[in-house]
Amino acid sequence: MLKTSFREKVRSQIADTSLQAALDANTERRVRARINAWASLPDWQERRQRTHAVRAEIIAHLDEYLEKFIARVQGNGIQVHPASNAAEAVRLVLEIAKNSSTQAPGEPLLFAKAKSMVSEEIELNHALEAAGHQVFETDLGEFIVQLRGERPAHIITPAVHLRRQQVGQLFHEKLGSPYTDDVRVLTDTARARLRQVFFSADVGLSGVNFGVVETGSLVIVSNEGNARMCASLPPVHIALMGLERMLPNLDDLALCLSLLPRSAAGQKLSVYTQLIQRPEGGQQKHLILLDNGRFRLRNSPLKEALYCIRCGSCLNVCPVFREIGGHGYLGADGSSAPYSGPIGSVISPGLLGDHFSQLAQASTLCGACKQACPVDIDLPKLLLRVRAGGYSGLSNNQAVSQTSPPQPFFLTTGLKAYSRMATHPGLFKFAQKLAGLLSLPLPGFIPLPAATGWGFSRDLPKPAASPFRERYRLSQPAQVPDIYPAGQMEPALPEPAASRPEKPGFEQVPAEKIESFSRELAAVGGFVYVVGAAELAGRLSGFLRERSIEHIQMWAGIPGLEWDDLVDFDPVPGFQPQAQAGITGALAGIAETGTLVLPAGGDHQPLSASLLPAIHIAVLPASRLLTSLEQVMRLPQVASAPATVLITGPSRTADIEMTLTIGVHGPKELHVFLVDDEAIK
Repeated sequence: MLKTSFREKVRSQIADTSLQAALDANTERRVRARINAWASLPDWQERRQRTHAVRAEIIAHLDEYLEKFIARVQGNGIQVHPASNAAEAVRLVLEIAKNSSTQAPGEPLLFAKAKSMVSEEIELNHALEAAGHQVFETDLGEFIVQLRGERPAHIITPAVHLRRQQVGQLFHEKLGSPYTDDVRVLTDTARARLRQVFFSADVGLSGVNFGVVETGSLVIVSNEGNARMCASLPPVHIALMGLERMLPNLDDLALCLSLLPRSAAGQKLSVYTQLIQRPEGGQQKHLILLDNGRFRLRNSPLKEALYCIRCGSCLNVCPVFREIGGHGYLGADGSSAPYSGPIGSVISPGLLGDHFSQLAQASTLCGACKQACPVDIDLPKLLLRVRAGGYSGLSNNQAVSQTSPPQPFFLTTGLKAYSRMATHPGLFKFAQKLAGLLSLPLPGFIPLPAATGWGFSRDLPKPAASPFRERYRLSQPAQVPDIYPAGQMEPALPEPAASRPEKPGFEQVPAEKIESFSRELAAVGGFVYVVGAAELAGRLSGFLRERSIEHIQMWAGIPGLEWDDLVDFDPVPGFQPQAQAGITGALAGIAETGTLVLPAGGDHQPLSASLLPAIHIAVLPASRLLTSLEQVMRLPQVASAPATVLITGPSRTADIEMTLTIGVHGPKELHVFLVDDEAIK
């Protein structure tokens, strides 16, 4: 089979009209959503700089933080397995699964897998299948690309390259379902097909968005509910984490969570944010911490790439990604890069081999990626460093080899002359003026010779008659001050915000906070009913009768609600397959985002009640409403519970043509009974 070259792949991607339409739709909607979401955060620029500083601190002292993190995670009862490379990580997954299995020796195991870019990096699925096991991707987009035998085409939206008609035909051919291009029906088809996988799986696999050093928490951010199921339902849960994905404490986690969902999907918070501290209910939990070149990259000029929090926003704004998509990023050996876009063009060669160094050429260096990055990573600078080959390479510590053919003499000479002019301001200014004068009688462009490779698809614009700086200066009022003080090239990092009380108690709730919570939850598809304590049982019973609900999974000890109040609806604490609704309490609510905070509470208050039934009903005393995520992270119960989940609306996805669909693997409906009574604590 002939190997496809990078250039050939790019040309075929650009010629694919269906792909172009899909990528255009992704770009326009994602960019607009991110801008609107950031607009709701007035201090977003300050938060970017603080997040950059936090990530820089972690990478600068990676060894120290890693030692503390491992000790804390192990102290929490989670088994930690460091892996130096991809092969070791795969071996560990196979060994853990084998040693934990109750199946007869040699019997194939069933893996339920949530989205994980680390698993793509180490090619885990291929290894597990080669060993005879079954692996099901459970994220809708990942499930689609797995059926097609492809890699994800985007960090956040794996099936971004496909139209709904293609997905409909795929499900018809692979799953035997009737053809349809109705996104709601296609989503329900995947939900029904994967439901049994969650309950039958021997092992659950997931990634980790952040590891919190202070508490040993594993944080998983998702929208569909499948990551929660993979982490909680199988008897064994294996989490895969790049060792650079740590944060010092829960305050820093709150900071990053204020930016990650906004940048990734235009959400104030993702539907589900899990904080896993300890195993529960006899489940085994394992964490595989992957190096695979990260320590080496940390000691190179590309170390800033390790600040990345994998939001995918640089892909969405990149004009090159918009034209070629994630599958257009090929190495010199024809292999597909697991990480694409601007960040992938740095991470892929940095971690996986210099055969991916050519990806850095697929960039206009326009700077849109840096502007969109929530961590303020200087991606154009890193791309130039990869192009120059000026960093310590991979396994052989050699600089990245340049695979470009030798350039003609006139081009190299011209570049040297330009370099000399560009490094001398006076000479450069004179050259600009001279070029402007010489270009006046010329046509609108100067075609470059085909020998450079540039003239095949681009032209050099005609030089301006006068330099930009001169035109800009003449267009500005004389009194306009400099942006920064003399000698200061960029804004200084802001001073740390004054520390808030460590354990904020619940306070009397003003009406504005109730209105904000109700408005924000309604915006993400939830429903809020403000009721008095005396009418709670009657209102809730009436709701259940209206919906013809007969069987419920219900927490014990919900404030203001007794089991006898709902005996007509067959309440049980543990999950029963016929349960149509789950009723839970809540530790707190977040007014700014419409979020519920639910800690795990053992057999009598299981988190499954908020996940498995199609309808989730929560009872929240209004006195437990807090303003912000930062306040919630300081509640002692968040760090002390075996697990805590933040829930912001019913489960959702936009993996097919960016069409928002409510109800994927988690509940299709979320109803909150907000009890407005100070007597309930």
